[in-house]
Amino acid sequence: MQAFAEATVTYGKVNFHFTNWGDVMAQVVCVHGIGQQREAPNTLHAVWAPALCGGVKLAGGTLAEDAVKCAFYGDLFRPPGRPLSAGDTLVQADDLDPFEQDLLVNWWEQAARTDAAVISPDARTLARTPRSVQGALWALSGSRFFAALGERALLGDLRQVRDYFHNPDIRREARQRVSEAVTGDTRVLVGHSLGSVVAYEALRANPGWPVRMLVTLGSPLGIPNLIFERLDPAPLSAAEAEPGPRGRWPGKGREWVNVADQGDVVALVKDLRVAFGPGVDCWVVDNGATAHDVRPYLTAEETGRAVRNGLESRRT
Repeated sequence: MQAFAEATVTYGKVNFHFTNWGDVMAQVVCVHGIGQQREAPNTLHAVWAPALCGGVKLAGGTLAEDAVKCAFYGDLFRPPGRPLSAGDTLVQADDLDPFEQDLLVNWWEQAARTDAAVISPDARTLARTPRSVQGALWALSGSRFFAALGERALLGDLRQVRDYFHNPDIRREARQRVSEAVTGDTRVLVGHSLGSVVAYEALRANPGWPVRMLVTLGSPLGIPNLIFERLDPAPLSAAEAEPGPRGRWPGKGREWVNVADQGDVVALVKDLRVAFGPGVDCWVVDNGATAHDVRPYLTAEETGRAVRNGLESRRT
């Protein structure tokens, strides 16, 4: 259902003005993660909406597919002006900067802890090139998580994470896409992978949104040094929070559910309570061989329950 380009909504005692009103029935806004540059809002919706509605149904609730909207920002990473393929990113192993190298090693270490097919970064067989980019790529190529990606796609995913945190224009535009998708009917924001960072930061920047529930899936928000300290706004320091540092809550009166697969390498820190406080409701699920794939996250009963509760709850 479509409405006016501009509208004002009264929520409690406060008026909210939306300049890009969009679909009035956008009760749930979903924010995708890395590697989606060849998708579009419609193709994402075709995957996300039925899967999420199925998860809500398993949790005993109801959600219509047209009440789900996908905030799409993948095109910000899509190289223009040439044919694209599965290896559309021309990043080479030698191009990785220190941020990307550190993130790659983090993924390697986590994969080695959860996947018997991945050799540890500290294994003696890698003594000549310990923790090197090539060593990491070789080790991860046999993992159940990265095996299907290919080296160039994996390097491209690293570059997308780097660009989000180092390119202010990309960061601002990605958050703007979320703003354009949220309406006066939106009660739940679901973020997967890097999209959980985008969703979290967008919520922090918009305390007036009527969003009641943040659901993060396969989230890297708790990764120290690389992600956590780079969030906007910055976490509270040890002097400001006890114990600290402590990530800021996504907004007054909002609930937060985090869902992670034990083998999800991107969700390096499964328990976000350590970084953001005991208010985060954390769950570990089993996604099978596709630990980081969004579909099993969306169909999980734990995700469906969080969305159902967000739609039914009243914001204080």
